[in-house]
Amino acid sequence: MSLTTASVPLSIDQAGVLRVNGTRVSLDSVIFAFNEGSTPEEIAQQYTTLNLADIYAVISYYLQNHDEVVEYLERRKIQRAKLKEQVESQFDPQGIRDRLLARKPSGSTD
Repeated sequence: MSLTTASVPLSIDQAGVLRVNGTRVSLDSVIFAFNEGSTPEEIAQQYTTLNLADIYAVISYYLQNHDEVVEYLERRKIQRAKLKEQVESQFDPQGIRDRLLARKPSGSTD
């Protein structure tokens, strides 16, 4: 019998976001679901591109490196807030529903 050590199935994308290898699912998404009370099996149902072993590995990494991961998640939260602010400064979100409905052809039942 030979023992092998498993690596954490995470990689960093061009934007600096940690994602589960081979997917677009972020570490943020998995940990958020876990912290909201989802089991690994429920996370696998929610993110069908993830396999259960990878979910367990990511959660294990989070639990073993809690402080480091929390710091990363806080940085990501700040990045998301800045991006949201930037987008909203360029594209006014107020009244978007009314503007979209105004584009809808009259008499349409959709």
